[in-house]
Amino acid sequence: MVIFKNVKDIQEYISGKKVAGVRPGFIPTMGALHAGHLSLIAKAREDGMLIICSIFVNPTQFNDKKDFEQYPISVEEDIELLVKAGCDVLFLPSQEEVYPGGQQKAATYDFGYLDTILEGAKRPGHFKGVGQVVARLLEIVQPERLYLGQKDYQQCMVINKLISKMGTDITSVVICPTMREPDGLALSSRNRRLTESQRAVAVTIYQCLVSIESKQKMGSFALVKKECEELLAAKGFDVEYVALANARDLTLLNTYEPGYPMVTLIAARIGEIRLIDNMVLG
Repeated sequence: MVIFKNVKDIQEYISGKKVAGVRPGFIPTMGALHAGHLSLIAKAREDGMLIICSIFVNPTQFNDKKDFEQYPISVEEDIELLVKAGCDVLFLPSQEEVYPGGQQKAATYDFGYLDTILEGAKRPGHFKGVGQVVARLLEIVQPERLYLGQKDYQQCMVINKLISKMGTDITSVVICPTMREPDGLALSSRNRRLTESQRAVAVTIYQCLVSIESKQKMGSFALVKKECEELLAAKGFDVEYVALANARDLTLLNTYEPGYPMVTLIAARIGEIRLIDNMVLG
């Protein structure tokens, strides 16, 4: 695996590979890697791509300064995982490389409705920051394919919209299934911060998603939503949202709509740790 820390060097390397007919696939991360990230690498390898990963903890997407300061950093361990997983290139930039003119001069994009609901509503400015960093990284790497995890469902939709606004040469955004622990808990970098007792109840979020999926014949979503909110609260969670939405455009739904693609999404805090998860309804 080749490691680059500045823009000029990685762009020259990727350009040379493209001339040789190699197709770049890009996986942007904030580090603290886990099996979910590695599944993206496996998919990119299966697709025959030059696998490029980045590790950059982007300050502009944290609306909570404390959350940014507590975000787990494990670069040495991450590098070991990437090597074992078969990553070809790692981009490990400084803030100056990502935002050469300063964060305030980075391009911003309007994501409309997506920035007003769920994560957009609960984390003001979050998607603006996501747009800034992803736009900059895509500008640097110029991949053919972008690989993302479904766990950040709304973010995937935001990035798809970003790509359409940027007019990049990306031919496809590949969204890979959420990776889970044996009990169903979605893999997340933030799971590292859970205490033993918090980890024991964290799976309740997944159990609620399964319950929501299983009760589609009820028609109304309101009762199922209330049951999940009460269960999560009883387990010690501060519930931010339990939602049902159209899976194509994230229009929020009050009733199940059989025959249409739907997704259920949950965000809740256990102590200081914020967890999110979702499930596309079958």
